[in-house]
Amino acid sequence: MSSREIEVKFRVNDAAGLERQLRAAGFHEETPRTFERNVLYDTAERRLRGQQAILRVRKYGEKWVVTHKCLPRDNDPSARHKHREETETAVKDGEAMGHIFEQLGYAPAFVYEKWRTEYADGTGHCVLDETPIGVYAELEGPPGWIDATGSRLGVASSEFMTLSYGRLFEQWQRQTGSSARNLTFDEIPGSPR
Repeated sequence: MSSREIEVKFRVNDAAGLERQLRAAGFHEETPRTFERNVLYDTAERRLRGQQAILRVRKYGEKWVVTHKCLPRDNDPSARHKHREETETAVKDGEAMGHIFEQLGYAPAFVYEKWRTEYADGTGHCVLDETPIGVYAELEGPPGWIDATGSRLGVASSEFMTLSYGRLFEQWQRQTGSSARNLTFDEIPGSPR
């Protein structure tokens, strides 16, 4: 199914505090803390990356999902919220899907992991992502809802980010000098699990 994804991320310094705020704001836990592993596929020349597109196989708990994301035709690069066309579907065997992608000329280009807890309020979603480089939250929904929810949670719009986890990882690599190639708990020593 294809849809338009509108979201922002922000850094979280107090995960337990954010969870309390979400519940007080009328959110309910939709999915408890679940391990997620994502493999991004691309060509050797990184053609998809150059187009700001991704081809991803995600294992979320016991579920497999294949996703393609790309910039919408009417993309506004100055928008405060990240807009992507997103097409995804559940699959029975993500490893087999990855093998198919490899046979078509794509190869694993980047792996990222996180522990994710999902919350919803009837209009949008807030996810809490515990990654090897820190805790982030994502607000996904209509732009006005994102802004209002951020404000209710005490998050200034100046704290909103539209960066992917790949770009956040690259920033972290530059800041730390790490030689890790993927955003995984095994490759980043001392990261929480």
